Amino acid sequence: MTKFKDTLFWKIIKNKYFIAGFVFLLVILFLDENNLFVVRSLRHDIAELNHTLDTLQEGYVKDSLQARRLMYNMDSIERYGRENYYMKRDDEDVYVVSRAADED
Repeated sequence: MTKFKDTLFWKIIKNKYFIAGFVFLLVILFLDENNLFVVRSLRHDIAELNHTLDTLQEGYVKDSLQARRLMYNMDSIERYGRENYYMKRDDEDVYVVSRAADED
């Protein structure tokens, strides 16, 4: 029967280059300022920010189209004023009906 200290596994672990490499990996992966967990968290934040950027760009496009419509079309201006500011013509009455909140 061979002793544990005579095995190839023990010889590899005892090697100074293996020990130095293992310590280097530990420092880089866990102890460094930019360790594995920080990098993972930053990538998650970047993904969230990209999603927010896409949402804001879609809103920008929609608002730009609405602004262009309001700039050149009088019917759109009238409709926007009626829907958002409850404006009316002189011979009209406006009734605002609000829906009650759903009770859970």
